[in-house]
Amino acid sequence: MFSSILSEWPDFATWYNFIFFAKAAGTTLALSAIGVVMGSLIGLVLAISRITSARLLAPVRWLALIYTEVFRRVPFLVTLMLVFFSFQILFRNVPLFVVAATATTLIASAFLAEIVRAGLHSVHRNQWEAAVTMNFTLWQTVWHVLLPQAWRVILPPAFSFFVLFIKDTALASQIGVIELTYAGKVMNNKGFSATLAFGAILLIYFAISYPLARMGTVLEKRLAPSRNQES
Repeated sequence: MFSSILSEWPDFATWYNFIFFAKAAGTTLALSAIGVVMGSLIGLVLAISRITSARLLAPVRWLALIYTEVFRRVPFLVTLMLVFFSFQILFRNVPLFVVAATATTLIASAFLAEIVRAGLHSVHRNQWEAAVTMNFTLWQTVWHVLLPQAWRVILPPAFSFFVLFIKDTALASQIGVIELTYAGKVMNNKGFSATLAFGAILLIYFAISYPLARMGTVLEKRLAPSRNQES
């Protein structure tokens, strides 16, 4: 096996292949970044909707609950296919990247909504009551009272989700998005061994994920004492 890899290496390690892998890695990072950024914003809105208590907002709470539970339970690949065929029916000539970015946003927002909601609920009830006493609106309560205290609880699991989410974007290759996993398939179809093609993909995924995982571990250790003091 090693002799085969060594014989293929000169043809594999070309500038063209390097650029191809770099663009595929860029697509993977772009999908992950869009999913995380848009998912965080939508997740925050969903989490706030879930913690409201006004009767008039009951339909909003139920819609947020249904959205969160559905997209947390349905596999990523199923969501991706549903979004893909929905775009095929409703629109024409939509770029595959837009389809994949939409699916990743739907999935990320559902998971991040639960992470944010758990963080908001970790703030002691006295803080909520104090905000009500001061006639804060819901958004003022969340922005000025809850989030400044809850982010220490939200950040560590959010980082863990980000690392897992980068790997989940590999499913975008199923609809033809040229990301890292798709690049490995292309190299394998060109005649390079699966060990070499997907081994290179493994190393790139590791190079992307490991620094984020380490950063999440460091943040969790640094934030743990402050969380214990607050509790």
